[in-house]
Amino acid sequence: MTQAVTRRPRRHLDGVLLFDKPIGWSSNAALQKAKWLLRAEKAGHTGTLDPFASGLLPICLGEATKFSQFLLNADKVYLAEVHLGVRTTTADPEGEVIETRPVQVDAAAVLAVLPPFIGNILQVPPMHSALKRDGKPLYEYARRGETLDRAARPVVVHRIDLVALAGDRLTLRVHSGKGVYVRTLAEDIGAALGCGAHLAALRREAVGPFRLADGCDLPTLEAATEAERDAWLLPADCLLGDLTRLDLDIDSADQFSHGQAIWRSGLRVGAAYAVYAPDGRLLGVAEGDEDGKLAPKRLIATRQ
Repeated sequence: MTQAVTRRPRRHLDGVLLFDKPIGWSSNAALQKAKWLLRAEKAGHTGTLDPFASGLLPICLGEATKFSQFLLNADKVYLAEVHLGVRTTTADPEGEVIETRPVQVDAAAVLAVLPPFIGNILQVPPMHSALKRDGKPLYEYARRGETLDRAARPVVVHRIDLVALAGDRLTLRVHSGKGVYVRTLAEDIGAALGCGAHLAALRREAVGPFRLADGCDLPTLEAATEAERDAWLLPADCLLGDLTRLDLDIDSADQFSHGQAIWRSGLRVGAAYAVYAPDGRLLGVAEGDEDGKLAPKRLIATRQ
């Protein structure tokens, strides 16, 4: 006799969970688990982490998903463990070893090769990545043994700090902009050191203004009561901290909530604004248009 499975009713839940993704989980699996534990109707994450990596994965719930794009371009901080002397097919621990070399590297040698990798640099995306060519991710070509030409892309690495060096294990803290592949960085640094390398482990410590130290891991979330889980959620407007805040009066707030552009002095054309009602409720995000009006772009849904 088949036992019936009890369905957990979903909730209207808005906010942002700073989740510590476990090693071995895909970002989508972590998202679905957190969504299930919180019984949230709608959820999305703001940038993937590879299964072998761990760390900060901001998860947007409900209306906060409308503002997730504001984190996609955010700076990130990673703690990277680089295995010197060993190259793999994927430049990370999931690939096959293709070359080993002896390692005779000290801290001075590491510090000497880092400067060219800091600042505005060009980086060739790895074949084992989700970037698409003719509608297919590059990793599908790589799994078939194909290597395609990839153009180098401009990216920004703000700083790289040497944290530790013990034998063939190098630990770096990387503060980067959008689109930087840390495993490519690790492989290129290994090449510059003359011994080769791959990224052995990766932990994301920060995304934009958010820090891993303020996040919640899976065991904590699983052991918590529903009220305790809800307490981990940040308000949706935590994603809008870089936007200028505008507070509307009652009439303007009503018009704005219905999708109408509002005239407002001092607006900058093309600038984004976080818009609030008189009672402090977030109404949405707007943009200054050429007519001097505040044009709604993302509105918070009104729930009865």
